[in-house]
Amino acid sequence: MQEEKEFIASLLNPQTQNQAFQELLREYQKPLYNHIRNIVLSHDDADDVLQNTFVKVFQNLKNFKGESKLFSWMYRIATNEALTFLNQKARKSGISSVELQNKAIDNLKADVYFEGDEIQIKLQKAIAELPEKQQLVFKMKYFEDLKYEEISEILGTSVGALKASYHHAVKKIEAFVTSN
Repeated sequence: MQEEKEFIASLLNPQTQNQAFQELLREYQKPLYNHIRNIVLSHDDADDVLQNTFVKVFQNLKNFKGESKLFSWMYRIATNEALTFLNQKARKSGISSVELQNKAIDNLKADVYFEGDEIQIKLQKAIAELPEKQQLVFKMKYFEDLKYEEISEILGTSVGALKASYHHAVKKIEAFVTSN
């Protein structure tokens, strides 16, 4: 924890800020991209949201209180940016966020960055049927293998509630996969 405080201090110090931010990018760019990509599904959209996330992180570092880990704080920003992006995109398109998600899933087959198969597409369709909170919990646990404690810090929800959300999500996904 002391190491993280020192790193944050170097991010805030104008003399060491650029080097520290480069280190931050090296450390978190890939996991944050994967997290965002799991939410928005499109590679291009994930790149845009990732860029916005790092801009927000840079702009708001001075407000970081250290009550959570830097990792959790950045994931929360990335999650909020991704959800905001999806809601704005759906609103601009004049469709619901569920319809937007289904369009994104249909586009996955043509996405050169998508490495899944028909089963992955079916899984994505099942996930799209879940309420937003269950989607987030399932994706963070299943695809990113985050611990409940980490997800709790990121989403600001109790571990017990997260476990229940994950359990319900798994049951709904199983039902969807077996009936389709």
